[in-house]
Amino acid sequence: MLLAADVGNTNVVFALFEGHEVKARWRIATDPRRTGDEYAVWLLQLLSIEGVAREDITQIIFASVVPRADHNLTVLSQKYFGITPLKAGEGKAAWQFEIDVDQPSSLGADRALNILAAHNKYGGDIIAIDFGTATKFEAIDFNGAYKGGSIAPGINLSLDALVGKTAKLPRIAIRTPESKSVIGRNTEDQMLIGVFWGYVAMMEGIVERMKSEIGRPAKVVATGGLAILFDEATDIFDHVDADLTIQGLAILAEQANS
Repeated sequence: MLLAADVGNTNVVFALFEGHEVKARWRIATDPRRTGDEYAVWLLQLLSIEGVAREDITQIIFASVVPRADHNLTVLSQKYFGITPLKAGEGKAAWQFEIDVDQPSSLGADRALNILAAHNKYGGDIIAIDFGTATKFEAIDFNGAYKGGSIAPGINLSLDALVGKTAKLPRIAIRTPESKSVIGRNTEDQMLIGVFWGYVAMMEGIVERMKSEIGRPAKVVATGGLAILFDEATDIFDHVDADLTIQGLAILAEQANS
């Protein structure tokens, strides 16, 4: 079985694969100080609950946008599973698609995995959108080459900035507004309208401009925790795929074995 880990700025997602199927997934807050031993205490219990022994894990791969976490994941893999892990983007797990931008080495592993998975799963020209700490837009051509994209503050990051830089505005939870009206009758509704519908307008505007630049029909694939929330408010998504990034790790591990 394959154990895959995606280290993001906010969370680390572990997923257990049997073939191409995700058998289980777990999430823990990202903390670069968390040791390999601490990961093991948590992870081995979860594997046990699923009825999986550590000997059942035959391959480990991880991707990370938090370099300080890399060593501890390597310790986890080697000490508790006896496996030297693959790291996405390096060695046998190097990217096998064209990165057609000015600074290819600056492409984050999470973005690269979305590009890889979107092309392999959906084909054709694609705009992939990942709703995370930041919202990333990726343009992928029909050959699977990465042509560029854009990065915007995530909606929660935008809300944190709004609340943190004002003295009287209250903290609110992000949700779909009860009404489609953009004229709020109280402060909290006005904040939700501004953040939510403002974000939808930004997203729709960028996608429209990207499609115009691509010049060919392009599918829009959305992933990340808030993709489902926005899917209720816009019709621009062709696919919502919560497992896109993790699936990219499984595809990359398979490529490394071939």
